[in-house]
This record gives sequence, structure tokens and C-alpha cells, in this order.
Amino acid sequence: MSETADVAPEAADAREPAPRRLSPGARAFVDWVVVVAIALLVAVVVRTFVLAHFVVDGSSMYSTLESGDRVFVNKLSYRLHDPNRGDVVVLHQITGSDERDLIKRVIGLPGERVEVISCEVFITTADGERRRLVEPYLDQSVVTPGNCGGDYRPDAPVPEDHVFVMGDNRGGSQDSRVIGPISEDELVGRAFVVFWPRDHWQWL
Repeated sequence: MSETADVAPEAADAREPAPRRLSPGARAFVDWVVVVAIALLVAVVVRTFVLAHFVVDGSSMYSTLESGDRVFVNKLSYRLHDPNRGDVVVLHQITGSDERDLIKRVIGLPGERVEVISCEVFITTADGERRRLVEPYLDQSVVTPGNCGGDYRPDAPVPEDHVFVMGDNRGGSQDSRVIGPISEDELVGRAFVVFWPRDHWQWL
């Protein structure tokens, strides 16, 4: 008779090794890296599509804006609605090989005829209604009979998808009276606040 032996299987401890955990210092470092990466991504998106800042160079908008003033520009404004009369806008102008950004105020809208007579602006609508434009933003000590750039009588109304812009310093502004109506595609956005210098802070 053959003998058989019952062999008990070895009891094996099959526990999986515990996952390696980061130290508190390492976790804090990773958290900061994630926060900074997200902040940079948000900043790039906002800077590209939503908000920009612009430094005023020159006196064409004096005394509403002075050279060196820094303004925030809403780049989404004209993706959501058409420009409005009175808006302060930044526009991108290309003249030959020169490119520059200008800041002006919207005066005339598509289909309107803009005239400047004896320093006063007159708007004639597409329906033929003519009225004088009231401009409370002008500094009467700056825009005087001898400093308003002379009379302007255009041959044609503002074309579709264009606006007529002027500087608040009428005698010291190169604007649509010289360069013509501006395509809405050239509008970078609407300037809505002066944020620097602090003593110049104002909504536009």
C-alpha cells in the first residue's frame, strides 16, 4: 500500500505593496505648480480674447486721456454688439508698412453723414434727419474756435460695417476726417477704464 501525504499549501501573504505617498512638502509643491499653470493659462486666454491694456501715446484725446495713461480694453465688446456712438475705442491702423494702434471716440455710425461746421458736429441719419451732436466729454478750454481742425463736409455717408472716429482734442487729432471711416474689423475693442496713474482713474 502506497502512502500518501497531505501537503498543506503554504500560506502566502499576498498583500499588495502600499502606494507611495508624497510628503507634505512635495504635495504643496505640486499644488503650487498646478495653480501657477492654471493661472498662466487663464491669463493667456484672457489676454488673447477678452482683455488688453493700452498705453496712451500723444494728446489726441486730451483732456479725456493724457499721454501715459493706461486703459483696459474689452476685446469682446464688438463680438457681442455693434459699436455705439460715444464709445472710446482702440483701433489698429495699417498704413503702408507702418502699423500702429490709435485711441479715438466713435462719432458716426454706418449710413450716417458726419459734418463739422464751426467746431460743432452734425449727424445726418440714413432717414435724412439732421441734428447737432451734444458732446459733454469735450473740454471747452481745449476745443475752441481756433483749435478744432476746421470744417469738414464729406461726399458720402459712413459705409456699412464702418465707423467715423474723432479725437476729443479736435485740433490735435488725426482721425476719420483725414484717414476716413474705420472698418469695424480694425477695432481692437472698447476702452472702458483708466487704471493708471491712480489719480487719473476714471470710467470711460
